[in-house]
Amino acid sequence: MKSTKRMCSSVLISAPQGRSGKTVVSLALCALLRRRGLSVQPFKKGPDYIDPSWLTGAAGRSCRNLDLFFMPEETLLASFQQACQGADVALIEGAMGLYDGLDSAGRGSTAHLARLLNVPVILVVNTTRMTGSIAAMVMGYQRFQPDVKIAGVILNNVSGSRHERKLTTAVEQYCHIPVVGSIPRDTDLYMTERHLGLIPFPENKQAESTVDRICRKLEQHLDIDSILTIAHSFEAAPRIPLTGFKNKTSLARIGVMLDRVFNFYYPENLEALSRAGADLVFIDSLQDRLPKVDGLYIGGGFPELFLEELEANRLLRLDIANAIEDGLPVYAECAGLMYLCRGIRWQGQWHEMVGIIPAEVEMSVRPKGHGYVEAEVIEKNPYFPIGLTLRGHEFHHSKLSKLDGVKFAYRIRQGHGIDGELDGIIYKKVFAAYTHLHALSIPEWAEAFVSLSSQERECPSTSALRNQ
Repeated sequence: MKSTKRMCSSVLISAPQGRSGKTVVSLALCALLRRRGLSVQPFKKGPDYIDPSWLTGAAGRSCRNLDLFFMPEETLLASFQQACQGADVALIEGAMGLYDGLDSAGRGSTAHLARLLNVPVILVVNTTRMTGSIAAMVMGYQRFQPDVKIAGVILNNVSGSRHERKLTTAVEQYCHIPVVGSIPRDTDLYMTERHLGLIPFPENKQAESTVDRICRKLEQHLDIDSILTIAHSFEAAPRIPLTGFKNKTSLARIGVMLDRVFNFYYPENLEALSRAGADLVFIDSLQDRLPKVDGLYIGGGFPELFLEELEANRLLRLDIANAIEDGLPVYAECAGLMYLCRGIRWQGQWHEMVGIIPAEVEMSVRPKGHGYVEAEVIEKNPYFPIGLTLRGHEFHHSKLSKLDGVKFAYRIRQGHGIDGELDGIIYKKVFAAYTHLHALSIPEWAEAFVSLSSQERECPSTSALRNQ
């Protein structure tokens, strides 16, 4: 039964194009609203892991991804509504430009998301070398798809008070929406990046001080009250429950590598495992041994930055290799795949890894796989039925070489995978792929993983070998 109970206020931060300042503004708003005593639920449009890690840190609540390539519209809407429970304000950070999508019609764009959720949009505009032309730009965005509710503008890279007056007058006179922020040009607002974008929040030792610095800088330049007024104008769609999810009693202990190296996990994936009956046990790959577990989940991250430390924890690598040979179910994505290979070569140095997958990893300057993936399951495996179509994403600067006689589960229809045609290496009860999956896109995944792990719990012989 659909409920009409009022949801929290909501606003979406977008821009005409990428690198306009959306992330800095979104971080500041999450933290500043939180400091006012409001509970802020952050969201990120798209499959990204890194921006959500920062939004999580700023808001103090787990950021959720909203992705229309992964999820049917009704599933996304239900996920949004469920995540908003208990929050005062939902803040969504868009991706790229407002109308940039999967095709010329803008399918899957931030605008598509805004229409689906019926959420008001604030545009962050980089005003460098611009005055009155801002009105033509914003008016074009308003008229391009009138059912997208552009409700305000934040000016970024403003050169001074005279520049600000001209911009504000143009927007308010011709576009009839308020300017709710004016951010001066300030190099101290730039955030440190590297080869794959921002440094993830858990890995960045200056993360909290960076958020504090951004807040101090932007607090006097954002009209928080006006932004809240826009958020309060949100009119939610009727509530839709997430279907097909039932909590099960404890069936298996699944280890999750969660540390500075491996931290790319969608919250929904961990929650899906828990609902399917998994007791999650978190493991630090840099200092722990393998605890008593019935399955192991190794997510994404940046192993190339911790190669010496990963190699130094030889006992954990041996524990994992021996456990896999004894039949331990392991599901690994991207960095997890790399970790299970023989080793990783980066900047002329070779570092040994687990060695259970007969392949070597070579890092590259340019991305080898970047974007959405669609694949068909073509090989029998314990996780997905043959014929199933999977949708995920990849973003890796590495490739596998010297592959010896491995079996692949996926045929790639869109994307790159391991070799441009295949992905998903199968070995015993190991499944390792470059493709990242979202549990709301593939509900079969969590059930299959926990079921396989529970069978391992019921087999005392292999468990006994691992825990002697």
